[in-house]
Amino acid sequence: MSKISIEHVDTTPVDTDEITLWKLFEARKPIYPAKVKGTFRSTKWAFMVVLLGLYYILPWVRWHRGEGAPDQAILVDTISRKFYFFFIELWPQEVFYFTGLLLLAALGLFFATSLFGRVWCGYACPQTVWTDLFLHVERFFEGDRNAQIKLNKLPWHSPKKLAKKLPKHATWLLIGLATGGAWVFYFQDAPTLWANMLAGDFHFVPTFWMIFLTFSTYVMAGFAREQVCTYMCPYARFQGAMFDEDSLLVTYDKERGEPRGKHDKAGDCIDCGRCVAVCPTGIDIRDGQQYRCINCALCIDACNTVMAKIGKPKGLIRYNNLTGTIPANVGGWGVITHARLLRPRTLYYALIMLVVSGAMLGALLTKSTLEMSVLHNRNPLYVILTTGQVRNTYTLRLINKTWQHQSFTVSASNPALTLRTAQATAKTGAALTLTVAPGKVAEYTVFAEQPLVQEDGTRLPTHQNLIFTAINNGGEETTYTTVFIAPSL
Repeated sequence: MSKISIEHVDTTPVDTDEITLWKLFEARKPIYPAKVKGTFRSTKWAFMVVLLGLYYILPWVRWHRGEGAPDQAILVDTISRKFYFFFIELWPQEVFYFTGLLLLAALGLFFATSLFGRVWCGYACPQTVWTDLFLHVERFFEGDRNAQIKLNKLPWHSPKKLAKKLPKHATWLLIGLATGGAWVFYFQDAPTLWANMLAGDFHFVPTFWMIFLTFSTYVMAGFAREQVCTYMCPYARFQGAMFDEDSLLVTYDKERGEPRGKHDKAGDCIDCGRCVAVCPTGIDIRDGQQYRCINCALCIDACNTVMAKIGKPKGLIRYNNLTGTIPANVGGWGVITHARLLRPRTLYYALIMLVVSGAMLGALLTKSTLEMSVLHNRNPLYVILTTGQVRNTYTLRLINKTWQHQSFTVSASNPALTLRTAQATAKTGAALTLTVAPGKVAEYTVFAEQPLVQEDGTRLPTHQNLIFTAINNGGEETTYTTVFIAPSL
């Protein structure tokens, strides 16, 4: 073993000391994650490429909805207050769908955590993804861990330091600018906004958010890094409530590894420090479960590489459950085949997710393409005409959620009523025909009139329910109940 070259890294975990009052005010210890190769590093690469690719490309994807409709696949139209997601179009009054979406996201997070621990934090969280990208940029310009430590010890005005730091920060800012630019493309038509930018036509709102997100990305991914996970994000604090004895977590096999040391009679852990050096949050997984651990498993890749070099079995650090039932010789993502995935906790989450997603899908598929609201005017409540008729005035609002012109047939439940608008008058008991442009809301003032004294000599009641019915070109129907008011005796 002594002839094999193993680099022993001089590193100290960030949280090994006992918490004391002075430590609460201690300056942050810089973390320089070392480069590592392996199964889980490749998985993180795949997640980063896919997620960043989707984020930057999706605003440019087109989706034809009809003439006059926006053709951007994903668009948050703040002007018309609509949200477009491929074939789904949501209006302001349908914001409850976002509640269901947030509930699904929370349940999905709980479900994934109960299965694989903080796998979201380690692979898919935006903070993790962008920080990982920034770390690779830093490593490209400044070198690996030891080179970065050595470089940072130089004075700030050192030509060597400036030659490496300046292009690194410039690249970080460019990535931040691309991030902010992509974000505003989700709120306006991307090609149009891009053409305006190239022409020097910058409007305040998109420009403000682009600059804000440029610098927030630069600060959060370049400087805050693991501090966001440790101090700002609440998820690290309540993750323990989602684990159980069968959740897959990154663990260290103490029985096999201890006592750690470099001599032959010690355990398999040679105390090289590689597991600490590659950790993006700077912890020592050998100290047990910690709230800082994001389950990225880079320490597994580092340890497996060392074990292979010294001729020891892999898996000293591996994904395992708290009961330790996963065999040590199972490597990579093969642990999933040995894990107890089907258990009450995960089944409950899956069942609730199925119910919520089914309800949302059913609501979306049966969503009405028309809406009607009727508001009774209060000033005056009624008018007695010289003809002996009582008139009530209503503000009728029709919503056409399709991208075709629609004609609405509007009728009232009382056959003795005559409906009028400023544009048209229907015969007694007949319906009005009102038109609404594609994707628009039309508002009409409707007069409803009926005799104060009925044919049988009785007077109108002071209050009677009145049901308006609207039917569009496709035969879809909606109703709205209001009241017709007449004078009292």
